[in-house]
Amino acid sequence: MRPDPLNQPLDRLLGGRTGQRLDREMGLSTVRDLLEHFPRRWIERGELTPIASLPVGDQVTVVARVVSVDRRNMHSRRGFIVDVTVTDDDPLRPASLDMAFFNSYEALRRLQPGHRAMFHGKTALYRGEKTLNNPDFSVLDEAEVPGEEDLAPVPLYPATAKVPSWVLRASIGTVLDALDADALQDPVPADLLEEAATDGVPLPGLAAAYRDLHRPAVVADALRARRRFALQEALVLQGALAVRRHAAAMPDAVSRAAVGNGLLAALDARLPFTLTDGQVSAGEAISADLARGRPMSRLLQGEVGSGKTLVALRAMAQVVDAGGQAALVAPTEVLAAQHYRSLTVTLGPLAHAGRLDAPDGPATEVVLLTGSLTTAQRREALLKIASGQAGLVVGTHALFSGTVQFADLGLAVVDEQHRFGVDQREALRRENPGTHLLVMSATPIPRSVAMTVFGDLDLTLLPGLPSGRQPVATHLARMAHGPRIIGRVWEVIAEQVAAGHQAFVVCPKIDPTDRRDNPDNPDNSASPASPDSPASPDNSAGTARDHRHDAAVEDMVPRLASLPVLEGLRIASLHGRQDQQTQAETMSRFVAGDLDILVATTVVEVGVDVPNATIMAILDADAFGLSTLHQLRGRVGRGTAPATCLLVTRLPDGHPAIDRLEVVAGTQDGLEIARADVQQRGEGDVLGAAQHGGSRLKVLRVLQHADLIELAAGWVALHQSDAGTLDNPELAAAVQAWEAGHEDTGDYIEKG
Repeated sequence: MRPDPLNQPLDRLLGGRTGQRLDREMGLSTVRDLLEHFPRRWIERGELTPIASLPVGDQVTVVARVVSVDRRNMHSRRGFIVDVTVTDDDPLRPASLDMAFFNSYEALRRLQPGHRAMFHGKTALYRGEKTLNNPDFSVLDEAEVPGEEDLAPVPLYPATAKVPSWVLRASIGTVLDALDADALQDPVPADLLEEAATDGVPLPGLAAAYRDLHRPAVVADALRARRRFALQEALVLQGALAVRRHAAAMPDAVSRAAVGNGLLAALDARLPFTLTDGQVSAGEAISADLARGRPMSRLLQGEVGSGKTLVALRAMAQVVDAGGQAALVAPTEVLAAQHYRSLTVTLGPLAHAGRLDAPDGPATEVVLLTGSLTTAQRREALLKIASGQAGLVVGTHALFSGTVQFADLGLAVVDEQHRFGVDQREALRRENPGTHLLVMSATPIPRSVAMTVFGDLDLTLLPGLPSGRQPVATHLARMAHGPRIIGRVWEVIAEQVAAGHQAFVVCPKIDPTDRRDNPDNPDNSASPASPDSPASPDNSAGTARDHRHDAAVEDMVPRLASLPVLEGLRIASLHGRQDQQTQAETMSRFVAGDLDILVATTVVEVGVDVPNATIMAILDADAFGLSTLHQLRGRVGRGTAPATCLLVTRLPDGHPAIDRLEVVAGTQDGLEIARADVQQRGEGDVLGAAQHGGSRLKVLRVLQHADLIELAAGWVALHQSDAGTLDNPELAAAVQAWEAGHEDTGDYIEKG
């Protein structure tokens, strides 16, 4: 087989200076890297509209020259607006157009007077004049502006200030001219290209697809080529997942069959309620997996409040009964501590093995291992884990680092939380062969998402909610509509407390001085980009939020105490910078009813069950991702009384983040929220790329391309041998290359 020309270094074709520049600035080092740096869109001369002829209320595309850029602060609310005026220099009817960008540092940075750019958005009227609000834009080189004689579509690439789009176009053109098309190794078989045909036209082969992407005769050819690469990405990913599934099932595992009279039976006997049918059926499926001699790899998926943690705890108890250890893994220390408290409360005296107050019957010791422990506490915990004294261990992903030695780890339970993806699960299996794996996910998952994000796992659904659980009425409180809005929020909380109930007030920050890079991450630890951040380096119209003025716990507690409507109420704070004893004491007081209002960060996102809490106000709710909002809302409505969640925002009408909040306010359907969450977060994040680079999908979109994912999965299932290998050598090579790019995922576990 001839060498693959796609693996050639760019500096051989482009010269050392250009090749090094592309590598240094954009990470493009090979021919494949450059040719798969796909255009964001294509400009056609026919779609450009003179400013003077722009219709109102339509999506339009304008190529224009920037005349002026000004920043002004909003008067009635926080934030700023960037006013941009452009002209299209139309020789017949020259006209200008005003645009407004909300809190857009990208517009300030990249749009300068004299620059020519393409703007795409929906026109509107403001004070009688046509305008564009928050349009998508790309700064152009003069050579990229289509002229009258240039009828071919012009590709626009994700670019940077140091590598503009025209440099990419020129470099790609040079590479295409030198490409040996006959030597390309196409991982997508011809029959699959025909099966994925659009409008009766088969998808192009690899060489033709590269040409159609970068030099299309018409945009339709480029879109068909893009769909071909989405199919290729789906096929490689499904192939990799199939190989991983086979490999995960190969090691021998110790059977952890249930025993008749052990910790599990004692736990069931002390539960103050009856398990739901869903919990029973899910438990039976997991129990059967644990009893086999092959490692379990299973996803336990259920709505917020459906009782997943209890199902997981019962599985952990079964493993302990069989002589093994079980570990519950959370994405952050705060949530690990929360799970630890929840498990010890549920187990009660069963969690005190070896102590004088332990019952005469079965019991086990529960140990928490996090980075905030003192040296002596950590040493003691590690000793108990290594000796087997700790039956149940709770911690972060660092539990699977080389410094932690289990006596006999039988089961790892991972609280997914969108932060433990495909790569991290593979690393866990690699470091702990034969260990049973159970992953929990809190929201319903679209089939195409499950096949991609959780394609290496078997699926167990946990339907329904525990009896007595109430739906939560959710309302959007827009402070931009006047000061009366926030006043009413505090009045509603006071009314609920007066009726004998309790309230949560959730803030994005701990302290007013905190800088938050991501609202979806508890207590400011590192994590993916904000849902409002630009989706790609060239998404210059992205309206990244300014989190500097977001509500903070330490600031809100005294403010609430000073409000006349809340006078005399018992208010306390809870956040991740408090020591674990303080957190435990505060939470215990709230559970016992000794506090009326708990002001907290997202430490209350999971593991909190206070049936008497009937109202939650989420301040600056636009700072959180959809899954977090859905999780937080699940903390109320856990009793028999009606419950309410208030999503408070200071953003102006028309801001794109408002649309996200309306999704949560408009439905309690977790499946709809899950779809919107994937669209907002991006598939790369849920695949694990956000915390570990290299996994981000290029063109495949798990909702848009659901048909391609199912097609690819079906093809792989028919072409995988009993030995786990794929019978297509080109696809097998592509899968191997994909895996090679993910070999360092163990670093994620080492770093915790």
